[in-house]
Amino acid sequence: MRPIGINTWVWTSPLRDAGAPEAIARIADLGFDVVELPLEREGDLSAEALVPLLELHGLGASVVGAMGPGRSLVDGDEDVVAATRAYLATCVDLAAGIGAAAVCGPFTAETGRTSRQGAGERAATIERLRAGLAPVVEHAAARGVRIGIEPLNRYETSLLNTVDQSLEALEPLLGEHLGLALDTYHLGIEERSTPAAIRAAGEHLVHVQVCGSDRGAPGGDQTDWPGVRDALDAVGYAGPLVIESFTAENAAIAVAASIWRPLAPSQDDLARDGLAFLRQLEAA
Repeated sequence: MRPIGINTWVWTSPLRDAGAPEAIARIADLGFDVVELPLEREGDLSAEALVPLLELHGLGASVVGAMGPGRSLVDGDEDVVAATRAYLATCVDLAAGIGAAAVCGPFTAETGRTSRQGAGERAATIERLRAGLAPVVEHAAARGVRIGIEPLNRYETSLLNTVDQSLEALEPLLGEHLGLALDTYHLGIEERSTPAAIRAAGEHLVHVQVCGSDRGAPGGDQTDWPGVRDALDAVGYAGPLVIESFTAENAAIAVAASIWRPLAPSQDDLARDGLAFLRQLEAA
């Protein structure tokens, strides 16, 4: 069965070294196999602090990045692009340092940045994305890490919303060290069929995040979970299924993800319910 993980954003943001012992112990005690670690800012997390904790609790790890204000690989300001590359290289280095196979996120432009573009303007933006991303992929290859680019829903980006768009935009760079990270929440908004989108990603599927159609715990929602499982089996995906949700009490992440109300009686309940459902789904 695929390992089941959860992102620390379910409880807190930002996660720093000082808070990692409590967060990682909680996730292990709940029974997860993997902890997903968001590196929101350079210096927040270090391999020196994390590796002993992961070993102590027997957890695997994945790393995600956050494209906050001022981060963009398609910006016209080369200083912005250079700073974004440096940040993504730090994410790659953290993953390599803790033994995580992949670094994932919407590594295109600032989350929430949208604009109407004609065909010519969009083509030029895609070219800037390829040029901005190529050195990051080279760095990932040197560190033995794979990057997963996450398409987002239309309210969070106007650049890459679907699997087909993403495959076309990234085609020259796709390969051993670059693929797609898919989130069932975004797929549920943008794709006609979540299982079909997973099958379209195929061998390029790097990482999978899951949650309910309301951004809460997976299970009991509108998502075709048996179809998702069967599609993951069909493409041979053996990586983790990571629950990504957010607490409404955290201003920065809650606003970015439009979390305006609690999605469970408690965040621990969200985690437990999601884990139980995913274990059952995988065992079926």
